[in-house]
Amino acid sequence: MSDRDDFGAFLVGFIVGGVSGAIAALLLAPQSGEETRTMIKDKTIELRDQAATTVEETLAKAEKAANEAVKKAETLLEQAKKKATEIAEQGHVVLEESKAKIAKAAKTAVKAEKSE
Repeated sequence: MSDRDDFGAFLVGFIVGGVSGAIAALLLAPQSGEETRTMIKDKTIELRDQAATTVEETLAKAEKAANEAVKKAETLLEQAKKKATEIAEQGHVVLEESKAKIAKAAKTAVKAEKSE
């Protein structure tokens, strides 16, 4: 979660820094109004392209992380199913052993009663 917060902060800082730098450069540059407007247009296009690239990269990373999470969840689900099956089998064995012990004890008790 911290990586996402750090990336979001980086992205906001990147955009704010780019815009601030572009504005400062335009205000301090000794150019005509037409040149300044052209430069503003070019910088706007450049920043838009950079933002689009950053968004695409972020979406690709998010999609990759989601796919990895799904795969991991599927793996954990399979492991849980296997473990549940193993436990059920062990429980069945214990149940059968207990039934056999109880039956044997019951037979012994019946024989003991008959002997008396």
